[in-house]
Amino acid sequence: MKYILLILAIFFTSMNTFSQNEKKFIREGNKLYEQKKFNDAEVNYRKSLQKDSNYFKGRYNLANALYKQKNYDEASRLYSTLVDKEKDGKIKSNVYHNLGNSYLQKKEFEKSIDAYKQSLKYNPKDYDTKYNLSYAMQMLKQQQQQQKNKDNKDNKDKKDDKNKQDQNKDKQQENKENQDKKQQEQQKQKQVKKEDAERMLEALKNDEKKTMDKVKKEKAIGVKAKIEKDW
Repeated sequence: MKYILLILAIFFTSMNTFSQNEKKFIREGNKLYEQKKFNDAEVNYRKSLQKDSNYFKGRYNLANALYKQKNYDEASRLYSTLVDKEKDGKIKSNVYHNLGNSYLQKKEFEKSIDAYKQSLKYNPKDYDTKYNLSYAMQMLKQQQQQQKNKDNKDNKDKKDDKNKQDQNKDKQQENKENQDKKQQEQQKQKQVKKEDAERMLEALKNDEKKTMDKVKKEKAIGVKAKIEKDW
């Protein structure tokens, strides 16, 4: 819970030393910000920037309002444009801290760590930044371990898929060989049957021929010549 309080507690400074017209919008924006009406605060901060879109203080407060609305992409973009435009070490530390928080919310832990380290260069004793830096380092380690586990699982799945494909390929080859063998046996059986049929037919022909010859012979033997006796 402490961490949640920390990462949500970005550094906010009521920077309102503008010209009179712009100062009005910044003051109103700060008032709305304190009331947690961050969308309305954003509107006023944007109005304050219509005269000078690069004005540091207006952009900084706008980035804070965007962060509070969980628009971390635009908030981090704005913070990034501000880190090199301010000479005051305390404010520079705050910008880097808030930038680190934005990256942390987006789970871009390496960038978050870098931002916190930069913040500590300008304010080495800031406890919140030290705490968030430690947390970001732990989360990066966890993220890297999860990625490693995922990579290992993906590699295992790929290996299992390859083994399965190889097994299927071997099975298909085996089935093909069995099918070919079966077809060859069937062809051989057909050939044997054909040859058997031809032999049987030939045998029948031979038997028929022998039978006919025998019949003819028996008929020949059975015919007796009629002899006239001389009485």
